Amino acid sequence: MKSIKSAALLFLAALVFYSCSSDNTATTETTPESGLAHQAPAAPVEDDGKGIGPITSVEVGADIDQALAAEGKSIFEGKCSACHQLSDQKIVGPGLLGVTEKRKPEWIMNMIINPEEMTKKDPAAKKLLAEHLTQMTNQNINETDARALLEFLRQNDTNS
Repeated sequence: MKSIKSAALLFLAALVFYSCSSDNTATTETTPESGLAHQAPAAPVEDDGKGIGPITSVEVGADIDQALAAEGKSIFEGKCSACHQLSDQKIVGPGLLGVTEKRKPEWIMNMIINPEEMTKKDPAAKKLLAEHLTQMTNQNINETDARALLEFLRQNDTNS
């Protein structure tokens, strides 16, 4: 009887160790017929550099649209500046200097519009979350305003 208890405890300890040390790339599902949980592999996400969200294509001109950038500046000051600097300095989130040189326009707009899903599925956004330890707040910014913010960030990177 003592060896059965020891074996059961050893099995439970191994199970706990395994579950705590496994990576988080799979999801757990419970099958209705058995009621037992099993790991299903996570679907791989192709990283095209455009991020996860509604923006799949953005046309940006060679020149900055000054009116759009001015609108973006107003939005930035009201919704973004509490967490982001226009320099490379971190406050809560990363500094945004050079962001338009590091990321595709689609990625930037998807991050603005869809930050929760981006940090769950996009490799670059996941890395930023791990580095800064703070989930970007969804500011409920629509595509038009996200495009204005993108133009403002382009202007910032051009002027630096």
